Amino acid sequence: MNAAIDMGADAVLRGWLARFNAAMAARDATRIAECFTPDGHWRDVLGLSWEIMTHSGAATAGVALARAMPGSSFAIDPARAAPRHLTRAGEPCVEALLRFETPVGRGAALLRMRDGDDRAWTLLTTLDAIEGHDEDAAREAREEPPFEREFQGPNWLDRRRAAQRYEDREPAVLIVGGGHAGITAAARLRAIGVDALIVDRMKRIGDNWRLRYHGLKLHNSLDSNHLPYLPFPRTWPRYIPKDKIANWLESYVETMEIDFWTETSFEGATRAGDHWEVLLKRADGSTRIMRPRHIIMAASVSAVPSIPVIQTLKNFAGPVLHSSQFKDGAPWRGKHVMVFGTGTSAHDIAQDLHGNGALVTMVQRSPTLITNIEPSAQLYDEVFYGPGPSIEDRDIINLSFPLPVMRQSHKLITARTKELDREMLEGLAAVGFRLEFGEDDTGWPLKYRNRGGGYYFNVGCSELLIRREISLIQYADIAAFTRHGATMKDGTTRDAELIVLATGYKGQHHMVEQFFGADIATRVGQVWGFDSATQELRNMWCRTPQHGLWFTGGSFAQCRAYSKYLALGIQGCELGLVP
Repeated sequence: MNAAIDMGADAVLRGWLARFNAAMAARDATRIAECFTPDGHWRDVLGLSWEIMTHSGAATAGVALARAMPGSSFAIDPARAAPRHLTRAGEPCVEALLRFETPVGRGAALLRMRDGDDRAWTLLTTLDAIEGHDEDAAREAREEPPFEREFQGPNWLDRRRAAQRYEDREPAVLIVGGGHAGITAAARLRAIGVDALIVDRMKRIGDNWRLRYHGLKLHNSLDSNHLPYLPFPRTWPRYIPKDKIANWLESYVETMEIDFWTETSFEGATRAGDHWEVLLKRADGSTRIMRPRHIIMAASVSAVPSIPVIQTLKNFAGPVLHSSQFKDGAPWRGKHVMVFGTGTSAHDIAQDLHGNGALVTMVQRSPTLITNIEPSAQLYDEVFYGPGPSIEDRDIINLSFPLPVMRQSHKLITARTKELDREMLEGLAAVGFRLEFGEDDTGWPLKYRNRGGGYYFNVGCSELLIRREISLIQYADIAAFTRHGATMKDGTTRDAELIVLATGYKGQHHMVEQFFGADIATRVGQVWGFDSATQELRNMWCRTPQHGLWFTGGSFAQCRAYSKYLALGIQGCELGLVP
């Protein structure tokens, strides 16, 4: 339970701040290291290094901080949630939101100290705003006169429409992909005065959600999914339907004045000096060369469908669809359908087909993590986002967990979910479903961060499997596919008139070579998944080895939180502040 800190803990906290400020002013790595526990961590998100990186161990953190951009005047931030007692990763501790200053601007930090210890267990530092170029300054620069002297002259709407055409200028940033990842990045950039244009192949804003399968809803709760600046209405359902999301994104783009070209295909780009040469193709077949200085690839972590090589599948005479192509189970009433995969899309599609009267068989290729949507799957959001602080403070809190602490916290939560879900898990095992719980039992969030999937929040499909209303077979037990289904190794047959491949996506790095060429793809390397050296997601929301190429993606919560630092990183480059 959260509680305000007592006078003793307040004195310890203020004593640490005094020691740390003095050590930082002296640029003394040894004294800085003495401010951390031996297993302490410093995570920086552009605050003191223009990087997103974690330094673990007191000595390592001390050396890195001594070499970083000078940071001073660390103090409790009275404008944010007050310091409090709570438990993180099983450790009772004090948590305090701080503010500080750098030669660039102002920063926001979070300090965490174990109870009974006067040293930092974890310290997060972030860049909050660049001096003279913050959101207030940008808003003031956009401000129009209080009235128009020439009533027949161009008004706000006329100017808005003209600006969206980009006839007389180039955007500083071109964002490829108009889902929530691209839209949040554009909103953040506009808020600080950086000109950005989104291009997307879809006919209508929000179609990347609107055109997905009929019964789709978000599987995590409303509070963790807000977009920046405009939270979802409090009257909304806890689990948001896809069409509600789609319509919200469309209205958000209009309300936030985001420049967005629909039915526009990004055909590729080459680097030319300080800018990109980008080829865009419009709906009418015309093309446009644009010359932005930065490109953000915002096709999410589900960018390219993954179509595995499945031996003898060519023998099957019926249609074979990837899950991204599946829209509705209604046409398959009374027909046999085989769904490959046991992740979220596979379960949802199987449940949709079953509800429409299809005879469904799921094919499991590898063990899968299953957890009930309530309460188990929501425990992670409750721990990391929790009730109480503002959305902005909760984002800082969520950013503040270095990977080792996050892993420990997830292990504790996963152990709790296994107890809560015992009956369901035992029922799945009884019908032959192979279960797993993430690397070292760390649960679904780290699976998502490493591979973008591999789990399912149970919203009813697990019970259908347990009751054998949806059949389950193992891929290893299939001998061969036939024109009308599959022959099993035990000699039995399985009929199928449709096969759905819910086999996931390849991720953004597979697009880099296609759109930018082999040299840039090699230079950039992997996108998404943890890097062992930095303990961070590879090439996400930060500068990449290719100047001017950036990536964003992930959940609503990740895009909301990290889009701020993606925008600040680009702004820093535009202002010549980044080394």
